[in-house]
Amino acid sequence: MSDIGRDRRGAWRAALACMVTLAVAMGLGRFAFTPMLPIMLHEGKLQLEAGGVLASLNYLGYFLGAVSCAAIGIQAKRMVRGGLVATAALLVGMGVLHSFTSWGILRAAAGVMSAWVFVFASGWGLRRLAETNSPALAGVIYTGPGIGIAMTGLLGGALGRWGSEAGWIGLGLLAVVLVASIWRVFDDGESPSAQGSAGAPSAQAGAVASPSARSDAVWLVALYGLAGFGYIITATFLPVIARQALPGSSWPDFFWPLFGLAIIPGALIGARAPIHWDNRLLLAAAYALQALGVVLSVAWPTITGFALGSLLLGMPFTAITLFAMRDARRLRGNAAAGLIGYATASYGVGQIIGPLFAAPLAQRTGSFELPLLVAAAALALGSALFAVVWSKSRRKVAL
Repeated sequence: MSDIGRDRRGAWRAALACMVTLAVAMGLGRFAFTPMLPIMLHEGKLQLEAGGVLASLNYLGYFLGAVSCAAIGIQAKRMVRGGLVATAALLVGMGVLHSFTSWGILRAAAGVMSAWVFVFASGWGLRRLAETNSPALAGVIYTGPGIGIAMTGLLGGALGRWGSEAGWIGLGLLAVVLVASIWRVFDDGESPSAQGSAGAPSAQAGAVASPSARSDAVWLVALYGLAGFGYIITATFLPVIARQALPGSSWPDFFWPLFGLAIIPGALIGARAPIHWDNRLLLAAAYALQALGVVLSVAWPTITGFALGSLLLGMPFTAITLFAMRDARRLRGNAAAGLIGYATASYGVGQIIGPLFAAPLAQRTGSFELPLLVAAAALALGSALFAVVWSKSRRKVAL
């Protein structure tokens, strides 16, 4: 086989392995709680407000995991493998243990693992694609969360018919099978330079921290937090919201996997957006799509409305992260790691606040209508402000 052929094969191995990795860490480890929550509510094991606390503990774990990555000096493949094994064990633990305290610890730990695996697998995978001259396959990697979410939606509900314990344990066993299928791939191409932290994505050097760039960086961090808050209420409670609006219907079980499936084309399309397109306008468009998706579940609470809303919320999900990272590299070049860290922290804070705000309010009022409208307003505000920041920068260039 020629060197080009080996490189191409190696690139696809790396991309597909990272895709499966993110499906396990994000789709199963982080978001399996969404389809399992209505089952646990029906069984009387949780109240809605307690479910919101468990969700926020998971997002707190993700926040802590993300901000700790820069201080970790362990080989990337070891971090990925360890995080995947822990994710499978934590899923099984949700079915084996039965106290709220133990669930809180497990969900927080799952959040930490999902952040570590996401960061280190992304760093390892993007490095392998760069080494094999296949950067366009990055979109394949980031379809992983969508595939995992779709699996949790389709399998979680089915397994949950035998009880939430069976659902959690079944998803944990699925994670074991998926991890075993890609375990050996992370031996490919590991070099001493790849040891340690995952590192920041490479970027063109020479970015100057001008006053305008510093202002844009502040806006990026602040507005990225609105994205975390704006999507997370629907992403946490979608099956519950749909069951309230469509009592007795079998359709609510399908809106969550539809959200996951919509992430897949969004990731592939977002990865191919031309580099010269302005990231702020791309983010403004993506936020507007998600805002519309959230509003649809309130304004049009039918099967069609929820289906369209799930699609519009899911398609920009990974693309928003990609565009935000691209904008950080535009502003800081090779020194973008710090800015990416601040933006990720802001996003994490938005995710933590969302369920803590929505669940108590919904439990008191009996409806998610007000929390969803607030979430949509946050996304619409973010969209408008990104457009304003872009417009001001264009005027400064013209002057």
